[in-house]
Amino acid sequence: MRRWALLTTMLALPVLLPLGATDALAQAAPRAPAAAPAGVAAPAAAPARVGPPHEWVFGTWTGGQFPPGDGDTPACFGSPTVIFTRDVVLRATALDTVYRQRVIETVSEQSDALEFRFSPMQPVLSAFGSRMPMDGGFGCANNPNALRVERRGPNEIVFPDCNEFPSPLKRCVSR
Repeated sequence: MRRWALLTTMLALPVLLPLGATDALAQAAPRAPAAAPAGVAAPAAAPARVGPPHEWVFGTWTGGQFPPGDGDTPACFGSPTVIFTRDVVLRATALDTVYRQRVIETVSEQSDALEFRFSPMQPVLSAFGSRMPMDGGFGCANNPNALRVERRGPNEIVFPDCNEFPSPLKRCVSR
């Protein structure tokens, strides 16, 4: 039903716009750059970034707390250690079934590495008062709101100086 409504709206758009508005829309459309004059070298175009800087790390990863197993088995997807998304990093703990969620504040890219800064963790209210959640960080350099990720290969990363993740992590891939 929504597709039908969208299709009828798109077909009716030129009729609904005032005369001359379609010409303005056509002029506002991006155009191909003009060719360089003869004998003048065209400037090299920088590759345009399509996604966020941490796009290469998106997905599920196993290992870290223990040596990684095979990354191409269904068991890898059944219990990943770390999950990277656009806005959130989820991590498993050794003693709890709940994933700890860290909201990404900023990501900076270095050569074969990423530096994540997370939003500060909120205290958990319990019967004994409010406290910081256990295993909320990654155990990296005494800062629970930072994580450095280094790429070791196409499907292998490490968290250097993180005592809770001494082993490398492997990406879970489907066959």
